[in-house]
Amino acid sequence: MTMNFNAMIATLKGMTVRELQDRYIEVFGERTRSHHKQYLIKRIAWRLQAQHEGDLSVRARRRARELAADADLRLRPPTVNEANVPVKGDLVVRDKFDVPIDERLPMPGTVLSRKYKGRVVLVQVLRRGFEYNGEVYRSLSAVAKAVTGGHWNGYRFFGLQPPTKKGGDS
Repeated sequence: MTMNFNAMIATLKGMTVRELQDRYIEVFGERTRSHHKQYLIKRIAWRLQAQHEGDLSVRARRRARELAADADLRLRPPTVNEANVPVKGDLVVRDKFDVPIDERLPMPGTVLSRKYKGRVVLVQVLRRGFEYNGEVYRSLSAVAKAVTGGHWNGYRFFGLQPPTKKGGDS
């Protein structure tokens, strides 16, 4: 028996999500929590094709199990040394970069502090970058993102004001 997969997929695309969920139950024998129409169409079409053309052979399933059992799965993220990131003292140096000098920044060696969500954030201004929590960042915005998880203007986050204009109209 030949199956016209193009017609089958066209039929699936014409169904509502509820109808697709019912069809999913028919094909897989279990409910789905998905309400994503395209996902349901792809899963149902895959299952119907597998049923029509035959599933994996016993030998192929056995080999897949062997490969999966032999795979080295990482259970935790790599540490600094595993990632081949150069370490300079206690600081992690991701890559070399030049930070343009900004008039809003204090001299290198200065420690900026900011209270954020009940904790004090300390950042040391370096000649080329900013040290926070043992890592060197290119910008204050990168430090602010590391602290908050969201994008911030680094100068605003640390309360650094633009230089005042000297002279001017009085």
